[in-house]
Amino acid sequence: MAGSATPARTLLRGGLLIDGSGAPPRAADLLVEGDTIAAVLEPGTGAEGDHAVIDIAGRVLAPGFIDSHTHDDGYLLAHPDMVPKVSQGVTTVVTGNCGISLAPVPPGRALPQPLDLLGPSELFRYADFPAWMQALRDAPAAVNAIPLVGHASLRVSAMDDDLQRPATPQECERMARLLEEALEAGAFGMSTGTFYPPAQHATTQEIIDIGAAMRGRNGMVYATHLRDESDHIDAAIEEALDIGRALGARVVFSHHKLAGERNHGRSVETLARIDRAALLQPVCLDCHPYPATSTMLRLDRVRLARRTLIAWSKGEPSAQGRDYADLQREWGLCDEAMLQRLAPAGAIYFLMDERDVERILAHPRTMVGSDGLPFDPHPHPRQWGTFTRILSRLVRDQGLLTLEAAVHKMTGLAAENYGLADRGLLRAGWKADLVVFDPAQVQDVATFDHPVQASRGIEGVWVNGRQVWDGGQPTGQRPGRVLMR
Repeated sequence: MAGSATPARTLLRGGLLIDGSGAPPRAADLLVEGDTIAAVLEPGTGAEGDHAVIDIAGRVLAPGFIDSHTHDDGYLLAHPDMVPKVSQGVTTVVTGNCGISLAPVPPGRALPQPLDLLGPSELFRYADFPAWMQALRDAPAAVNAIPLVGHASLRVSAMDDDLQRPATPQECERMARLLEEALEAGAFGMSTGTFYPPAQHATTQEIIDIGAAMRGRNGMVYATHLRDESDHIDAAIEEALDIGRALGARVVFSHHKLAGERNHGRSVETLARIDRAALLQPVCLDCHPYPATSTMLRLDRVRLARRTLIAWSKGEPSAQGRDYADLQREWGLCDEAMLQRLAPAGAIYFLMDERDVERILAHPRTMVGSDGLPFDPHPHPRQWGTFTRILSRLVRDQGLLTLEAAVHKMTGLAAENYGLADRGLLRAGWKADLVVFDPAQVQDVATFDHPVQASRGIEGVWVNGRQVWDGGQPTGQRPGRVLMR
């Protein structure tokens, strides 16, 4: 959708407006002035005046999508056009999830997995969190960022090379100071990933002690990749809720899932548990629309999954994109020898049940988060197709969600949970983060075999009033901001 990237005033005329609140679609025009929505108008009433006009008849106009769970911390700097995201309508990304953030990690420090999922080691050049935030301001990307501080990154910064132990009180104090520095600079909260080696020996009390700086601050978020997402998920959920209460923070259950065949169907129980907790404390969750997940290569995940696909391997680069079982048959190796030959490596694991995924996505507290790993040579398709897959598969093809409900999950609900006062809805005076798409044609194209493919049907994307995607390519505009609480 061609249009001037930086007009002073632009009228988007003739579209079907879905405002992000969950309200039904309605015909309306929308006037943008600078970085702000100047007015939402009855159809045809804003034709006069000194402004550019873009005809969007037959298209949906919605708030720009908010990706509630990303690992784009370094990608924002290395690839500021953010094509994987703007091509599917995303205008804001939440960074620093799963306990891993690009800062604060001392430059030159050895990077334990999974920190390397954020990109090459040269990106880890910010000894403190405010320095990374300032780098994003100095070299803006095409999308906005909501920054979280990773607990594992705090551990790497404050502890010695032995992370396979609980932190000492002195180390917890150092981590708490680093977190407070980040919060003072505008970070939205802290994430943890006690599922992963750099943090799996952290006690509940360690996390509470480090997070003490969050107490008394409005709108704090505690996002967590649970300690266990399979057999012991109930205890892991309760631990997260305990931490959220202790810190006075909203708990975000990251990429909620039930891993392994024996746990399929248990989303009925876990969602009920989360609903009961919501009566007592602020909670929400995010999810993506795929029955496979992706992370570092781990034998416990290989053994749970019905299929494992190698995303990358430094030990055996030729394994990229290959099926683990096929390689194992060719090489004649046991699991331990396979890991030794491939590591360090990343993998895609098919270990969820489609019905659980759909049930979780349909839940009213669920936001949409891609959880993509943008630097993977053979990434999970969720990096390129999460939002358009929901619009095409779950809305148009299956009718699991109405269009307005899906848009709400991607926009207004996420904005509310992250405390954004002027984004996520189409209202006069709010920031002009916008997406225009064809509801009949929007389609994810990325697949597990060919994951790096831009979606179809996203015809225009605006961030802070400036067009960043014209329907076929990025415009070169980079108006993204580091958002503040």
